[in-house]
Parts: sequence; C-alpha cells; structure tokens
Amino acid sequence: MKVELFVPCVIDQFFPEVAIDTFKVLKRSDVDVEYNPEQTCCGRFAYHSGFVEEAKELGDKFLNDFAYEGPVVAPSAACVHYIRKHYPELFFNTANHLNYKRMVANIYELTDFLVNQVHFVDFGAEFPFKVTFHDSCSALRGLGLGKEARLLLSKVRGLELVEMKQTDMCCGADFSLRANHVTLAEGMAAHKVRNALNTGAEYIVSTDMTCLMHQKAYIEMEGLPIKVIHIAQVLASGWI
Repeated sequence: MKVELFVPCVIDQFFPEVAIDTFKVLKRSDVDVEYNPEQTCCGRFAYHSGFVEEAKELGDKFLNDFAYEGPVVAPSAACVHYIRKHYPELFFNTANHLNYKRMVANIYELTDFLVNQVHFVDFGAEFPFKVTFHDSCSALRGLGLGKEARLLLSKVRGLELVEMKQTDMCCGADFSLRANHVTLAEGMAAHKVRNALNTGAEYIVSTDMTCLMHQKAYIEMEGLPIKVIHIAQVLASGWI
C-alpha cells in the first residue's frame, strides 16, 4: 500500500522530529510512504481565525498537492478533524468538489490508520518511562479515537501508562480560545498539567502537537518536572 504523508504546519515549523518519526513509523508498518515537499497548511488556523476565503485558498492548494487516490496520513487529529468537518462546507459544489470528497474519505490520523487500516500495532519500540495520555478534543470528540493510541502504547516495552483524572478534559489549546481568552486557556492548561503531574508520570503523550505545545509552554513557564512527547516519537523509540 502507498500512502502520502501530510505534515501539519505546527509540526513542520516547530517539531520536525515528529514528522521524521511519523515517516519511520509508517515505513515500519510495511507501507510505501511518499512526501510532497510542496505541501503547506490545510487552512485550519485561517478558518478558525475567521479568514474563510484564505482558508479556501489554502484548502484548494492542499487538495491539489495531494492528488493520489489512496490514503493520506497525518500525525494530527486536529487537522484531520478539520478537513473532514469543514472541507464539505468550503468546497461543496466548487471546482474541487470531487477532490474534497476523495480527501474526506481517505485522510486518517496516524493511530487510526495504524490500528484500524493496516492493523500494525507492535513496532518493537522501547520507552522505559511512566507516561500519561492526553486525549485531544479533536481525537476524542471529533474522530472518536482514544483506544487506538492506548493499544499502541500497550505494546511499547518498558512503558507504564497511568491514566490521569479527567483525561477527556480540554487543555485549552484551541487557537481561537487562546487568542481571545488567554487567561482561560492558560488555566485549562494548568489544570490538565497538574492532573498529569499527580499521576507521577514523566511524560504526557498525545496525538496532537498543538495540545502538547500549549501544555509544554505552561510546563516550562512553571519549571515543572514533566515533559511532553508525540506518540510517533514513542513508537519510534528503541529501534532506530
């Protein structure tokens, strides 16, 4: 099977190591991976900032950059959820009508693709740390995902997963919330990180770097003894 890798702009600009590990994990799952270096943003940040026409422009480019008929995989539930939810609104009955329908049917968040599409769950990874898992709103509420990541983590040697209280509570990373209600967003991050700390975990793991970046900012501001890590980095640990 051939897949195309979509690297969201937050990962491309700030956490390129997550993109590299996603590529390695997909290759390890016995699929052929292609990456189009001309790809850019899917338009999510523009849309949620109220710039709908700019979001459509970015979306048009995105759809044309991914012309392959097969799966497109992204290490971001937030971007996948945005595309599935809002592209039908933006591109219905437009020149990209057929392309948006193809994309919505074929784009997958990484853990969803690994567990539910190629049924590859054991990468031989080793990560000898205690971790807790953050369910992003986009993954849990938007895509109905959560058990997939936990199944993948259960196969990692040396890893101890401890669930935090209120694991399904939002961390405040939503772009419009942070832009318009900074104090609220920071308070939500503080509550989420404190719940993680109370488990004794050394790492917070998630499928969304937007959430982890938001939590990381609070952790570093307060000098707290916990780190964040994307699940692709965990799955790529110990064998590369």
